[in-house]
Amino acid sequence: MLSVELHVHSSLSYDGRDPVELILEQAAAVGLDAIAITDHDEIDASLEAVERAPEYGLIGIPGIEISSKAGHVLGMGVEEAVPPGLSYDETLERIRDQGGLAIVPHPFQESRHGVMARISRSELARADAIEVYNSRLLTGRANRQAERFAESCDLPMTAGSDAHISEMVGQAVTRVGANDRSVGAILEAIADGRTSVEGKRTPWHISFRQAAGGAKRRMKSRVAELFE
Repeated sequence: MLSVELHVHSSLSYDGRDPVELILEQAAAVGLDAIAITDHDEIDASLEAVERAPEYGLIGIPGIEISSKAGHVLGMGVEEAVPPGLSYDETLERIRDQGGLAIVPHPFQESRHGVMARISRSELARADAIEVYNSRLLTGRANRQAERFAESCDLPMTAGSDAHISEMVGQAVTRVGANDRSVGAILEAIADGRTSVEGKRTPWHISFRQAAGGAKRRMKSRVAELFE
């Protein structure tokens, strides 16, 4: 079983802090086998990580967190950014057109753009997999809802730290029963449901710090746009 981190943000995300190098260093230090950087509507850092991952003994999986009209969707295995603002179904279609997997993160957390606030359960079930453990939890209720939903629909389950600072990389991992150490084999195993999940909560003070840092960076970005 490979230890895979499927949900990480770099400084390219409006609410991320650290560059690719620090993220890869942390991933190697905590014993991960593979990692996907999934920035908000940006893919350049993820592609950089794919290229540099072998230097750290890692497999780099290209990925992105897409802001669909319904909420966030992770595109795994894509090498071109899927534009934000598309419908949920079109977002899934664009991911699959590139041979990727559509994984829905934190679907029951409306405050974090979970899709279940805007689509039906039958629509959610069209995803290729559901993130059932996200480390940035408060009570764990939303994670339990996601797990129950995935079980009821027989959908593959994944986990992710949703790290916005490098120290939190590896807080949650997906154990993947891949046939070999390649991106294709990992994605195939996830699609087949050959996964198990494990993780631990991001400490509250770090979650709040990440949120505050993200808000500060968003404000700076908006101010800069006004003066362009």
